[in-house]
Amino acid sequence: MKTRIISAIIVILLSIPVFYYGGTLYKAVFFLIALQALREFITVREKKKEFPNIIKLIAYLCLTLFYFSVDINKDMMINFDFRIITSLLLVLFFPIILYNDKNKYNINDCCYMLGGVLLIASSMVLANLYRSIGLRVIVYLFLVTILTDTFALFTGMLIGRHKLLESVSPKKTWEGFIGGALVATFTGTVFYTTVINTSIQLPVIAMFTLFLSIIGQFGDLFFSAIKRYYKVKDFSNLMPGHGGVLDRLDSIIFVILAFSLFMNLI
Repeated sequence: MKTRIISAIIVILLSIPVFYYGGTLYKAVFFLIALQALREFITVREKKKEFPNIIKLIAYLCLTLFYFSVDINKDMMINFDFRIITSLLLVLFFPIILYNDKNKYNINDCCYMLGGVLLIASSMVLANLYRSIGLRVIVYLFLVTILTDTFALFTGMLIGRHKLLESVSPKKTWEGFIGGALVATFTGTVFYTTVINTSIQLPVIAMFTLFLSIIGQFGDLFFSAIKRYYKVKDFSNLMPGHGGVLDRLDSIIFVILAFSLFMNLI
């Protein structure tokens, strides 16, 4: 626990200037986070079968191209050259034929890699958009996510009795799920109505914050399912006591994606 707390403090102290100043620093840091997240996503798959090095290199290049080429404006309109998506599909699918060996690279490998690149790159691009809108928005999203995770843990430890999805995450309970969602919804709603938009209708932002909290917990379960399938405890040991980037950002990735669905309405 001591190691976990120290790691968390260090990460928080390093994150404060990144979030506060935004701009180029923020974009560069989130690009590095995206690269590390993809590395962990690939590494956990290699517990069962190693990818050819050229495929891994292509995946990193695709993520880089997507991250720096796709532009999303504040109206959630995407501006990009469609050749980016075309290239992404071709360079990941074409090697299936070149290798002609399912033990080296097959359609399942291709879809896994494609899904990882799109999931990670899209969430990181959106994270940049939200910071460009304002620091308060990205703080709101992280606040909802962190409170959900924290109070789901504490509530589950104190009164948790009924397993949520034991086959995926044995320690999670329905009591924790509900407790984390309620605390995050209340606090997130108060933050949004007092700091971001004082004129928004309370029921609207409360329901939306609850939605984000629930989606965040589904994101946690999604990445837990991946770890369970590949029989690993953490995606990496980058942060002592916490695991890797995907272990810490599993929920926020889904919250960032979900926020894009309704951000124009709030």
